[in-house]
Amino acid sequence: MEFLSFSPEIHCFSELLDCSDGDEEEILVCGEDFELNPFDGLPYSSRYYKLMKEREELPVWKEKHTFMESLLRNQIVIVSGDAKTGKSSQVPQWCAEYCLSVHYQHGVVVCTQVHKQTAVWLALRVADEMDVNVGHEVGYFIPFESCCTTETILRYCTDDMLQREMMSTPLLNCYGVIILDDVHERTVATDALLGLLKDVLLSRPELRLVILTAPHMSSRLQNYYGSIPVLRVENKRHAEVVYSCSIQQDHFLSALKLLFEIHHTKEKGNIVIFLACEQEIEKAYQMIRQEQANFNPDLGELIPVPLYPTKQDLIPKPNQDKQKCCRKYRRKVLLTTSFGESLIWIKNVTFVIDVGVERRKVYNPRIRADSVITQPISKSQAEMHKQILGMSSSGKLFCLYPEEFTHKEMKPHLTAKIQESNLTSMVLFLKRMDIAGFGHCDFISRPAPESLMQALEDLDYLAALDNDGNLSEFGIIMSEFPLDPQLSKSILASCEFECVDEMLTIAAMVTAPNCFLHAPPGTEEIALTCWRKFSHPAGDHFTLINVFNAFKEVSANSASQYYSNEKWCRDYFLSCSALRMAQIIRAELVEIMKRIELPISEPDFGSNENILSIKKSLLSGYFMHVRKIIVVSSYCIAELYRMLSENAS
Repeated sequence: MEFLSFSPEIHCFSELLDCSDGDEEEILVCGEDFELNPFDGLPYSSRYYKLMKEREELPVWKEKHTFMESLLRNQIVIVSGDAKTGKSSQVPQWCAEYCLSVHYQHGVVVCTQVHKQTAVWLALRVADEMDVNVGHEVGYFIPFESCCTTETILRYCTDDMLQREMMSTPLLNCYGVIILDDVHERTVATDALLGLLKDVLLSRPELRLVILTAPHMSSRLQNYYGSIPVLRVENKRHAEVVYSCSIQQDHFLSALKLLFEIHHTKEKGNIVIFLACEQEIEKAYQMIRQEQANFNPDLGELIPVPLYPTKQDLIPKPNQDKQKCCRKYRRKVLLTTSFGESLIWIKNVTFVIDVGVERRKVYNPRIRADSVITQPISKSQAEMHKQILGMSSSGKLFCLYPEEFTHKEMKPHLTAKIQESNLTSMVLFLKRMDIAGFGHCDFISRPAPESLMQALEDLDYLAALDNDGNLSEFGIIMSEFPLDPQLSKSILASCEFECVDEMLTIAAMVTAPNCFLHAPPGTEEIALTCWRKFSHPAGDHFTLINVFNAFKEVSANSASQYYSNEKWCRDYFLSCSALRMAQIIRAELVEIMKRIELPISEPDFGSNENILSIKKSLLSGYFMHVRKIIVVSSYCIAELYRMLSENAS
């Protein structure tokens, strides 16, 4: 599915996180003979030469010749660089030049990113620097959205999307250069790609693998892959670091208090705050907007920009008067977590506030549930937070913890996600790859045996494995869906119980971001009253169907769809972007159902038989979690056993 036009959120994202400040003069290129762009055959624009001057000032630029020599002579190249040195935007362009020089005989370039937002932003920025169009020569593909064509020569994508592409083309034959970015973040998908690409490189000697990572990972990667070249890119500028005298009792309020103090000094520059979790991002966003009304207008406007590492949303659209913006100073405050460093793409960051702790989910395979723990960030994360200021000549990093806290409490490096995540989806993927002869994966960090065993047990319970432990026909179909295996199983079960239409809606709604907005202070009761109109006595899953169907009806009956949808969602305290994402996801799931020729039943939501069928379908996928998420009466237990017996028969 291809989308060559940008959503409003992407426009907004590009506008708020633009690297340029907007005050530079355009550089005019004199002369009648314009140099031709080799990627599209058209003359370069004057903007290309302006951006080229900016590119040449990046710390990574002086390594271009060395990199091109290494890429020509080696199958694997590691670029070890500090944050904000330009490696994520420049190295893929150099790889595109390499592929052009060999006439794309081995394929094009793909660059993975950990975050969806970063993949989109980089595609926009790099297309601008290469003086080509997004969606043609440069594009991106992220879960449930693609902006690429067959002519795209440089593709940015999330690591899990490249992993899914390997299921259909294990050797990734359409790519001549594969770039794995942000390897130091140690996601499950990136670690799996590091292992699987070892075998792919042996099968395709002409393929090139480029790894972009933080310095602390380079030696480990060299040991993992053998003797391969490492290019080190450093930021020569060092930020001033100010440590707190003691541990803050409330790191969140301390961070906001410091933010407002900085703003009142009138010292210019944008601010980044690293908070403990995404809930704190939302809370800080609301509090800053509320406090803005009490500021002296002479201080200028304080614009909070939430950057969520795990959410599908980009950022909320700014509600601002363009005339006012031209008259007074505007300071952006980027709110993110310790995992959101790669989301920050903005110039003029003068201040960074780091709370020094993170709240993260760690999966416990014994109870098949996540536990939320609060712990200090790692030393490598703290170091990367300093590097956000690398391009600023007068930046300050405020650490809301003492310096000795860094040495005594912080671990050296971030724990690999593969050692603290549910591995059921990854094991399903590896079982699918085993069909193509790529089932063995030499992980750089071995997952815990009990996590692998639990994942195999779960797949066995879901009938995804046969008696020999190989992927069953059921499992092959489940792996086609870009969903949690349990949710995929529920969709397949709905084919038997004839409630596919409703299950697809549930799957889309639980996969999309939360559609219920955080109500502003003082409006909580109004929001609850609005939400009760969608409430269904059978439970939350059925409530989500009501919300989706109401949104769909508004869209169908609207004369001016975009405005009507937005207004309706505001009236009911719902996220329009989340509901639009749910529509996209549902349409993608329908396409998958049609492609693998699975039946789609007619909608029948509301009847007693349909409600019971939906419950049976959900239970088919999530029966292992029943005892942990509900407290049931003896009647409910008898009903659950009856439904399980019906499924077994």
